[in-house]
Amino acid sequence: MLWDHRRRPHAFAGIRLQEFDAKAGRLVGPQKTIYHGTDLALVEGPHLYKRGEWYYLLTAEGGTGYDHAVTLARSRDIWGPFETHPQKHILTSKDHPLAALQRAGHGDIVDTPDGKTYLVHLTGRPTTQHRRCVLGRETAIQEAYWGDDDWLYVKNGPVPSLRVEVPGTRDDTQYWAEQRYTFDAALHHDFQWLRTPDTDRIFNVAGGKLVLTGRESIGSWFEQALVARRQAHFSLDAETVIDFSPSDERQFAGLTAYYCRYNFFYLTVSGTETGKRELLLMRSEASHPHGNLEMPFDEPVQLPDQGKVKLALTIRGKELQFYYAMEGQELTQIGKVYDASIISDECGGHANHGSFTGAFIGMAASDCNGAEAKARFDCFVYRPVQHYTDRYEV
Repeated sequence: MLWDHRRRPHAFAGIRLQEFDAKAGRLVGPQKTIYHGTDLALVEGPHLYKRGEWYYLLTAEGGTGYDHAVTLARSRDIWGPFETHPQKHILTSKDHPLAALQRAGHGDIVDTPDGKTYLVHLTGRPTTQHRRCVLGRETAIQEAYWGDDDWLYVKNGPVPSLRVEVPGTRDDTQYWAEQRYTFDAALHHDFQWLRTPDTDRIFNVAGGKLVLTGRESIGSWFEQALVARRQAHFSLDAETVIDFSPSDERQFAGLTAYYCRYNFFYLTVSGTETGKRELLLMRSEASHPHGNLEMPFDEPVQLPDQGKVKLALTIRGKELQFYYAMEGQELTQIGKVYDASIISDECGGHANHGSFTGAFIGMAASDCNGAEAKARFDCFVYRPVQHYTDRYEV
């Protein structure tokens, strides 16, 4: 994909071709822009195939939002000119807002040993009337076929199908299994963190616990001690057990439902200016230009000065509820029911094209005093739930 900083007429200026010399390990020879895309614009993500006497160029257009599309072109000469498919976009939901799979684009062609052809592609499954993709950008597959005219077509397309027959036997046992993470060895590969390559600065696994070193606030552009895994289900339970003794209100650590620095929920064990422990909920919604930090509890919830605290949340479709308990006690509901759908691509600050990571659930620790207060987590539980609101999964 060629980027034109002049934007004449578009920043996404077309698909450029150059030969790669495998022996020399570098690009050689002339460069040529072989395809400028269609009027949908934002042409990118090229895949080049040779089939029979044709070269096929598969591209993405429209950005990764709701105008996303897979566009196919072909030429008998690798250098072009490339003609666009008679359907223009062989896969897209852009004109079908009620289709289950939206934001469909960035495809790739796969041939199976039994002679079938499939198109794998990116997509999103929006929830609520606001069309919010809490699971971010996902991968889907469509059955396709080559027509008598030597063009590729998506079966029942160009709108992607939610359910497709594929080779093999379906087994989603692991998908629905509870994931109980302990910290007896290295951090599980499901977890991710932000920006800090020297991870010893923000976390370590020691003594059967995940130890987070409090860094900047959860809204910081820079260094955060935040370890989280992707939300992979529309409904779920999550919980952790934390041992944390803050010295004042500038130290806090706990459980977060997180999209970005200005789009999150964060239930924390924090302190008062006299060092007493309390529960604090932080909430920010990115529909405001730089988030809108709120502390929605009417009255602080006091905690004993010592002892581990279990923090939990439930998500049922768009409804998010927090809970807490001291060690050995039953969970107690805290706060109101919040809108879980704001932890989504569409509310993540770049609603048109730029957001596609989906929501994360995890643990965080902040020390705005710079004293590196340590928060110790015994475990993390992620429990998928089948719920009637999840029209895609139940």
